Amino acid sequence: MSAWKDKDPRINGIASSIRVVPNFPKPGIMFQDITTLLLEPKAFKNTIDLFVERYKGKNISVVAGIEARGLIFGPPIALAIGAKFVPLRKPRKLPGEVISEQYDLEYGSDCLEMHVGAVDPDDRALVVDDLIATGGTLCAAINLLERVGAEVVECACVIELPELKGRERLNGKPLYILVESH
Repeated sequence: MSAWKDKDPRINGIASSIRVVPNFPKPGIMFQDITTLLLEPKAFKNTIDLFVERYKGKNISVVAGIEARGLIFGPPIALAIGAKFVPLRKPRKLPGEVISEQYDLEYGSDCLEMHVGAVDPDDRALVVDDLIATGGTLCAAINLLERVGAEVVECACVIELPELKGRERLNGKPLYILVESH
């Protein structure tokens, strides 16, 4: 499901505010830079508004934002829909007791951590990140949340790189995106 395919008129402004940086962080990568979107208040607001419109009234109790850019989009969505915000961070960034989930990337492996007790077994969770590529990071986030008994209702990303087929790795978990990039 995507706002892109639904042709919401706000999508063009969002898409045009995302800068593509060739060969970053390594040759052959076309980096989708959302920092330029953040410099455009109207595009940034429209991004948050589209997510809020989709999730308001869906009984979501926790928004889990993936480091780094999910930490930008997640908190305003959580506040607007009346949910708590839980950061999913890289190793050794959270104080206190954490649970961890290892995952593979296109160019290596990584790990996400979440505070023990941040999410309850009866929570309904939304996972937020800026982009889905191969899907490894979203899968790790889903696994973390489901390990503590939460129900992951959906994943939401600003951008999808459909040619990398990350959506297929989500085991049928719904994914909502705003912009498809090619």
